[in-house]
Amino acid sequence: MTGRARARSRGRARGQDTAAPGAAHEPAPAPAPPSEGELVGRGRQKGVPGAIAREDVLQISAGFQQVKLGERGGRRRDFNDIGIFTRQAMEHVKESKTGSSGSSIKLTANYFRIMSRPQWVLYQYHVDFNPPMESRRLRSALVFHHKEVLGSALSFDGALLFLPNRLHSKETVLHSETRNGEKVQITITLTNELPPTSPVCIQFYNIIFRRILRLLHMQQIGRNYYNPQDPFEIRQHRLTVWPGYSSSILNYESAVMMCTDVSHKVLRSETVLDFMSNLRQQVGSQRYTEICAKELIGLIVLTKYNNKTYRIDDIAWDHNPSNTFTRGDTQISFKNYYKNQYGLDITDGNQVLLVSHVKRMGPAGAPPPGPAMLVPELCYLTGLTDKMRSDFAIMKELSSHTRLNPDQRETRLNRFITNIHKNTEAQEELAKWGISFDKQLLNLTGRVLRGERIFQGSQSFEYNPQSADWSREMRGLPVMSAPPLENWLLFHSRRNGNEAQSLMQTLHKVSGPLGIRMQRPTVIEFEDHQLALLKALQHNVVPDTQMVVVVLPNLNKDKYDSVKKYLCLDCPTPSQCVLARTLSRPQALLTVATKIALQMACKMGGELWSVEIPLKQLMIVGIDCYHDMSSGKRSVGALVASLNPTMSRWYSKCVLQHKAQEIMDGLKMALTGALKDYLKFNNCLPSRIIVYRDGVGDGQLHSVVNYEVAQIIDSIRSMGQDYEPKLSVVVVKKRVGSRFFTNIGGKLTNPPPGTVIDTEITRPEWYDFYIVSQAVRCGSVSPTHYNVVYDTSGLKPDHMQRLTYKLCHMYYNWQGIIRVPAPCQYGHKLAFLVGQSLHKQPNVKLDDYLFYL
Repeated sequence: MTGRARARSRGRARGQDTAAPGAAHEPAPAPAPPSEGELVGRGRQKGVPGAIAREDVLQISAGFQQVKLGERGGRRRDFNDIGIFTRQAMEHVKESKTGSSGSSIKLTANYFRIMSRPQWVLYQYHVDFNPPMESRRLRSALVFHHKEVLGSALSFDGALLFLPNRLHSKETVLHSETRNGEKVQITITLTNELPPTSPVCIQFYNIIFRRILRLLHMQQIGRNYYNPQDPFEIRQHRLTVWPGYSSSILNYESAVMMCTDVSHKVLRSETVLDFMSNLRQQVGSQRYTEICAKELIGLIVLTKYNNKTYRIDDIAWDHNPSNTFTRGDTQISFKNYYKNQYGLDITDGNQVLLVSHVKRMGPAGAPPPGPAMLVPELCYLTGLTDKMRSDFAIMKELSSHTRLNPDQRETRLNRFITNIHKNTEAQEELAKWGISFDKQLLNLTGRVLRGERIFQGSQSFEYNPQSADWSREMRGLPVMSAPPLENWLLFHSRRNGNEAQSLMQTLHKVSGPLGIRMQRPTVIEFEDHQLALLKALQHNVVPDTQMVVVVLPNLNKDKYDSVKKYLCLDCPTPSQCVLARTLSRPQALLTVATKIALQMACKMGGELWSVEIPLKQLMIVGIDCYHDMSSGKRSVGALVASLNPTMSRWYSKCVLQHKAQEIMDGLKMALTGALKDYLKFNNCLPSRIIVYRDGVGDGQLHSVVNYEVAQIIDSIRSMGQDYEPKLSVVVVKKRVGSRFFTNIGGKLTNPPPGTVIDTEITRPEWYDFYIVSQAVRCGSVSPTHYNVVYDTSGLKPDHMQRLTYKLCHMYYNWQGIIRVPAPCQYGHKLAFLVGQSLHKQPNVKLDDYLFYL
């Protein structure tokens, strides 16, 4: 549905570390933003945002002294989760966490070793400006003006200053003057002395490397750097693509290395003001505010004056650039602020302002600052609209530039490191700090696990391991079990009668060989509008209806939502929606009908196939979450747990709660419910539980380790004090920068499905590994990162890796291997349905069914 595309195009911008003018939470004529000086500066001995702010909880070992996370940056989230040591608590992997099964394979990874690095103490300083300077570029210029005091070797990222030498006094006060003649006092305070072994030095290497990227004339947007001098234009759609790179320097198993990947930023040539003006012309004034809010809220915009991305959370219809806010001790209008701070003239004085709830710290003990207020004229739209995503020509042209195969990706990465080595300024800067990078990508050895045997009914078969797909092999074979479908309804609009008849006939043709007994449905025609469809459902769906199939005439999200709301909340009945357009191609109808028949069987409690799972009395749990922006910024947490030995029946539960709450607060009851259901199915409780936790963002690992694991253990104990199953908690991460390639027949290509990497580029403080489980037809395959953060099961690394890979075969909505274990994908589907369409907890009568597939 359109909601899926919208969710992709309106993804959250990451790394929004900014200082835009803001407004108070309460609507007022004069919004009052916080000044930069009021914020907790990075490098000060303060807490970090959110749950990390417990200073005494998380500390990093830093050689001769303990350096708290707060000292590494009050406002910057620790995206790499440095300082979380979990491996040392697990005896069975202290010595080795590598597996042994499978055949070895030579791989190349997108990592460059750091060949040399500083061997002296690094001094960390915090820098304050009075009056506050919002522009980071201006702050940097003011600091670099004092090289005679600070020396030529200095690294400054806007708040933290690193020097190889100690200044004469702990606090140094310097004076500068801006081009406008404004006098500025700069206070530089020593906060840390860091030995070469300190993890904080990793942050310093990343700061240095960001400067190298700027020397290559690249611009930072979010957390990545892009090259505006080499854009790709799609003029007819007013799109610009900036090529760029993501990079991260960390201490890995074998060495300190830089992980670098190719990135692309899609920018639209129109500003938000252009978009709003065009929209007003199209829809008129009467419904303009309603439609404008619907179109803009949730979009990500780029402000080119500071290359920051913001999410539009609201529109301040009663504000314009002439409104004032308090900056320091004085009132200043938005118009004058942008003129003084960035030298920008705002031409339209009547435009409304955009509201973005930027995640920022307020001063210690004070309430958090208000949201940022943005001027539409200065905001450029990013990403793609639903219309663009459905345009095959645009997507084909975009993918030809952004979807790189392994060969193209390696060429781009090698060109990147060559440019750094050839650039004189970059080499001088690196030499100043004693840092040098390898010229070659990292070579390492992985292992390929053998393919699984698929069991389906009384038959079993093997699939082609290269394609990771068994849709052809399972054709004509009966599924493991499927309830007979005797009482079901088929709804269609008047103009889609032919498509509905074709679907009905083809379903009967394919259901027999699949072992699904299917009677003819009751066919109901409805008028082509939302209320008519809802009334038709209310009049015809009764408690003993087994399944409802709806042929939707178009991609109308409201119509889809009304079907799902009624059949998941009010009248709990498994349902299947299908677009008429999908049924209009006769050559594809057999394939489509087969997939629909399998989905219908699943949703009613059917079991399609299984793989061999040697462990007995095992429960697998998948947890994922979704942030529902439409219902007051609530988070949707989903828990899916296996109920039988073949992992073919699942218990599913969803909870909605406020964003500030921990997701496990609500899911504790869900896990207890899953254990009770398991007991009902098997007459015993599981002796081993493995939890796969998906949906953990960068910098949130501490919350899982310090909070969620304890909540899971509490939930298990609620079943009885003497009940102590073996427990493993595995954090699953799909958004990783790592890429792996292999050379087959002299050509660089993607590694085969089942490739495991558990050496060299894993983290020494974690019990982690990568698996490439899926196959891709074009582009470079993305591995999935697994981090076992808690483990009392004592499973060998080999067994944990193989079990994880087996579970990637068990997702019933795809006849092939997927990227994550099946319960994680089921959890994602459930959370997405609730967050996008239902906005409420589904009816408890559906808990034992995969009704959300």
